[in-house]
Amino acid sequence: MEMEFTRKLPTPVEIKNEFPIDEKVAALRLSRDKELKNILSGKSDKLLLIIGPCSADNEDAVMEYIGRLRDVQDQVSDKIFIVPRIYTNKPRTVGLGYKGMLHQPDPEKKEDMLGGIIAIRKLHLRAAQETGFTCADEMLYSENHRYLSDIIGYEAIGARSVEDQQHRLTASGVGIPVGMKNPTGGDITVMMNSITAAQSGHTFLFRGWEVTTKGNPYAHAILRGYVDKFGRSHANYHYEDLRDLYEAYQEKEYANPAVIVDANHSNSGKKYLEQIRISKDVIHSCKMSGDIRGLVKGLMIESYLEDGAQKIGEGCFGKSITDPCLGWTKTERLIYELAELW
Repeated sequence: MEMEFTRKLPTPVEIKNEFPIDEKVAALRLSRDKELKNILSGKSDKLLLIIGPCSADNEDAVMEYIGRLRDVQDQVSDKIFIVPRIYTNKPRTVGLGYKGMLHQPDPEKKEDMLGGIIAIRKLHLRAAQETGFTCADEMLYSENHRYLSDIIGYEAIGARSVEDQQHRLTASGVGIPVGMKNPTGGDITVMMNSITAAQSGHTFLFRGWEVTTKGNPYAHAILRGYVDKFGRSHANYHYEDLRDLYEAYQEKEYANPAVIVDANHSNSGKKYLEQIRISKDVIHSCKMSGDIRGLVKGLMIESYLEDGAQKIGEGCFGKSITDPCLGWTKTERLIYELAELW
């Protein structure tokens, strides 16, 4: 085997013991889990807004952003339930480039997996303790979920991971809502199969253990657009796409049929300003159809302190170093507009 085994990393239990949650955070997690599940099951009519940086690259910038979200959440709490994005693992199309805080706690320094595990644990904890938010992350590496399993509020499984058996089986046992994105090729059958797998119980190997799960009734769809064989982006958030997804949900007995629309990625062609128009378009579709209104539970938006994106090392505080994001001024205005429309 041509691998250099650098060092053995701490287990999730060891990391949790070193950086534990307190009773206040544990109670917060239970309360927010309940509200989030109520939205996905239809017991609550609030709009779920999963919003934040493309990648959580800087702890202080992320915390400043989430602190601002806290103030806005308090103003729209009757209409919108906000789950901030703290995405600490980043998939790379060709495997190169910045892979997120888990790999590089400091994007300008070399990779440090131990430092990364500690950094992501501390950031999610700090968000809960200082702002009262439990946050969302991407399950890029299924075996790493346990490092955050007592604090994280929402997991997304990306377009490249949604066909992977281990991700599907792990999603069946995490105990929190998991969004399954359509694959990059756009075949929603793949996504629906993934939801079926995640909502079912399984026995499998996980972190050296034989584990058994009962299934996750809160596994649901995320539409993020797709790329055709020529590399061109195509949207799948339109009324007709939502209607097609509604029909796909009717073909089997799914628990809690639901979809989150990702307003960026291939839906916007990574033209981040389009997220404003796309978000409002989805709300309009909900007003045109009761079926769609019952299916659409929320939006996923990439947003940070500053508009756009920059290269690593350019030093603009709160500006994305991966995909371009909406800046704060536009974000705040959009959230208030969505609250009025919903």
